[in-house]
Amino acid sequence: MAWLLSIVAIVFAAVLVYPYLGLDPGSSRIEVGDNLRYSVLVVHIFAATAALVLGPVQFMPKVRARKRIHRTLGRVYLFAGVLPSALAAIPVAMWSGQLLTQIGLSTAAILWLVTGGLAYRAARRRDFIAHRAWMMRNYALTFLAVTSRVLVPVMLLAQIPFTGADPASIGALASSMIPVGQTAGWILNLMVVEFLLRRGPARRGRPAGPDVS
Repeated sequence: MAWLLSIVAIVFAAVLVYPYLGLDPGSSRIEVGDNLRYSVLVVHIFAATAALVLGPVQFMPKVRARKRIHRTLGRVYLFAGVLPSALAAIPVAMWSGQLLTQIGLSTAAILWLVTGGLAYRAARRRDFIAHRAWMMRNYALTFLAVTSRVLVPVMLLAQIPFTGADPASIGALASSMIPVGQTAGWILNLMVVEFLLRRGPARRGRPAGPDVS
C-alpha cells in the first residue's frame, strides 16, 4: 500500500511542480499579481511537493526499521515540507479572491500545522501511538494536493447526467468547482484516515506513520 501511495504521490508531485521549475511567473497555473506573490506561491508548491513525496516513504516498513533515517526524513517532511508550505498557503489562499478557497485552504493549512505540531510533541514525549495517528492525519492534509485534482474533474463529469450539462461546456465550470474540490478534498481525506485509525494498525499500536522525534 505504501508503495502504491508513493507512486501516486510522485506522479502528482511532478505534475504539481513542473510549471514552476523554470521560475517563470508567466507559466504559473495560478494568476499572480507581482513577484512577491509568485515567490510565496513557489515556496508553497516546492515545500508541498517535498512533503507529498516524503510522506509515503515514512510508511514503508524498511524505512521505519532504520530509526535514524526514519527520524531524519520525518523531520525533513515536517520542517522543510509541511511547515513552510502551510505558512505560505495562507496568503496564497487569501490572494485568491474566492471566499471558499480563502476559508477552505486556510483552515486546511492551520490544521496541517496543528496536526504536525501535535505529532511532533507526541514523539518528543515518546507517545508513538499518538504520534503515528497525528502523522496519518497530517499526511491526509498533505494528500489534498492529489485528492482535489481528482475530485474536480469527477464533479465536473458528474454534472452531465445529474444536471444535463453540455459535455462541451463543462470545462467553463472548472474555475467555480476548484474551491469546492479543494475543501471537499481535505475533509474527505481526514474522514478516511479517522476510519482507518478506528479499525487499523495505529489503533492496535503497530507502526503507521512518520517518526520525527
